[in-house]
Amino acid sequence: MIDRLLFPTIQLALSDTPALALLGPRQSGKTTLALQVGKQWPHTAPSASLDNSIYLDLESPSDRQKLIDPVAYLAQHADKLVILDEVQQMPALFQVLRGVIDQGRRQGQGTGRFLLLGSASGELLRQSSESLAGRVVYLELPPLQAMEVGADQQDALWLRGGFAPSFLAPSVPKSLSWRQNRIKTYLERDIPSYGTRIPAETLRRLWTMLAHQQGALLDISHLGRNLMLDAKTVNRYLDMLVDLMLMRRLQPWYGNAGKRLVKSPKVYVRDSGLVHALLGIGSHDALLSHPVVGLSWEGFVLETLINAAPLNTGCGFYRSSNGAEVDLLLDIPGQGLWAVEIKRSASGKPRRGFYSACADLAPARRYLVYPGTEAYPVGDGVQAIGLRQLAAALGRLGGP
Repeated sequence: MIDRLLFPTIQLALSDTPALALLGPRQSGKTTLALQVGKQWPHTAPSASLDNSIYLDLESPSDRQKLIDPVAYLAQHADKLVILDEVQQMPALFQVLRGVIDQGRRQGQGTGRFLLLGSASGELLRQSSESLAGRVVYLELPPLQAMEVGADQQDALWLRGGFAPSFLAPSVPKSLSWRQNRIKTYLERDIPSYGTRIPAETLRRLWTMLAHQQGALLDISHLGRNLMLDAKTVNRYLDMLVDLMLMRRLQPWYGNAGKRLVKSPKVYVRDSGLVHALLGIGSHDALLSHPVVGLSWEGFVLETLINAAPLNTGCGFYRSSNGAEVDLLLDIPGQGLWAVEIKRSASGKPRRGFYSACADLAPARRYLVYPGTEAYPVGDGVQAIGLRQLAAALGRLGGP
């Protein structure tokens, strides 16, 4: 069992709200974490147990059968935390949950009623936003992050990615095999299960192209020409990968209206292990000699920092026509704007464009993230810092 940093946040959130939706890609550990929360619910009790919670997998026919009359079933378990896995599979249930929650509030049961798990963020948000408005809090559980493994395991996490079966595999080849099979399952089973008819081979080609262009500006026209698809279709396919929390569109920052700024988002395959599996990179040596190594590291750092940042932190990148550029901007509530330059090299200074961008944006803090562990100044207010150190600093800002 790997302790997840989100565990205490989920416990506290459920103490304040009737429903919590935990979002994350399949195999990110949502079910394991939810069962752990259920076993220790309520967390303020002297001795909690699994008897205080109930788990239903809505992809299981037997569990769906229990909800033929959901109002009656949930009434029998009004004193428990009800965990509903893959809840987006039963969209009609959200309206029922609204009534159950409102009735519970009138009877003094206002918090800790439902823990909803979903692996399609957009679909779940669409289904729940109206029915459960004001009754649900959303949290995202990414695959394993750098602060959840040992410092000596960071390179293994970068190579293998954060999905637990891949990271914990007994060998690198078995890890790669798991990821390749996981990609096949996404394409042939998971995506079609949402009612979306997309040719698996076409989507694989798009996903592989995006892995080759990790961290590049999104050029829909270029992708469409290579796939022989129109722009609308490519956008729809990309939307699906983003919705499943497999891709990230990092939006450009418009903080300085007086500059000519890049308007296209940058795209990243969110899990570094999936990047490497899509590109057939099977070892650390092969990664270090591959052209994607720098941008793979950039994506790994970017995901780590965004996930470590406090809730409601805005994120983006900055690039102007005159070469000013910041890899990652974090707009942290109460802390101001943090500018982050990401380098794979263990030595060196930020690029000239980073200093130009900082002159435009005047960020509160400036960092150069590199693979080392020592923090030291590199001039002009920029602090070189290791990934784990900066992620830990961000985590302390948003701790429960």
